[in-house]
Amino acid sequence: MYVGGILSHIVMGAAIGHPDASTAFHVYQYKEISAYILILPGLGLKIFADLVLFYGYRVRANWLKAKLLMTAFLTINAFVFLVPMMPEMLQLAKDSLPAGVVSDAFIARGETEALIGMSNIIPLALELMLGAFRPKLFGERAK
Repeated sequence: MYVGGILSHIVMGAAIGHPDASTAFHVYQYKEISAYILILPGLGLKIFADLVLFYGYRVRANWLKAKLLMTAFLTINAFVFLVPMMPEMLQLAKDSLPAGVVSDAFIARGETEALIGMSNIIPLALELMLGAFRPKLFGERAK
């Protein structure tokens, strides 16, 4: 849920490019709804699963600690920046409808949203790989 929701936001942004006001309104309407239906509940499930893993292991491996660090970064990024931006972006798109073209404020805020969203890629990929492969990190490697 979580990863699929994020990937759909990325694909829509890349596919649409520089939209007209009507397209921007509908895209951001979808993005806001999918954030509430897919991304936030998926993030909640992911945090729950990570905590179960963390408390389920007697010895907490470095991969798990790094995974939790990535999860914390993604959670802060979602709740502090991206989720509050969704209604704002939708309102900016809605305000642009009468003119038929997106406003400069929408474009500027959209660029900020894209940068913050892109900052999720590396931690998300690392977090997924750490959970899938559970590598021995740092001092855990046999000498």
